[in-house]
Amino acid sequence: MQTAAVPELAHTHARPVHWIATATAMAAVVALAGFLQPDAAKASQTPDGRGTTPLTTAAAPDTGAVAFPLDCGSNGSVVEKKASGDLDGDGAPETVAVVHCNAGGGTPPSGIYVLTKPVVKGAPPRVVATLVDPREKQTVADFDVRDGAVAATLLGYSSDDVPRFQPDVRRQVKWRWQGGKFVRWTGAAAVGV
Repeated sequence: MQTAAVPELAHTHARPVHWIATATAMAAVVALAGFLQPDAAKASQTPDGRGTTPLTTAAAPDTGAVAFPLDCGSNGSVVEKKASGDLDGDGAPETVAVVHCNAGGGTPPSGIYVLTKPVVKGAPPRVVATLVDPREKQTVADFDVRDGAVAATLLGYSSDDVPRFQPDVRRQVKWRWQGGKFVRWTGAAAVGV
């Protein structure tokens, strides 16, 4: 049996000079990586999800200082639910509030109002839109602000003969800011918006 002789190759034996060269090259790469940093990340989000409006850390309007357009007499009003989000794509959050009169009992009709920052610093937030007017005699069951839209489930009555404690009409609705105003979708269209 014969064995072939294979000559030793020079690169198969590591010498100290090879280790020093490798360590020097690695140190250079690490140092260079420290100097070459990417630009700061700029997170952004829009109601349509395309990412063209910058996120802000601006505070959403507070409902505590707002006089809502409700006629509640001496009973005052109650903010039942609220949520915030950038609805018009300007980078500043709006607050949407579900408000009703403080009736003490029963199911008073609700209003849904959109608040934005005041024009003058230190002034209360402004009510810029009424999405549901309490005169429509509806209450709000579910409510959410997400992806630049306001979604709600409205409970109402098919006639004046229906007891006020037992609404018999249920509507899924959504509002989205389009063309300088809030556009409302109902039913199946509201679910798909």
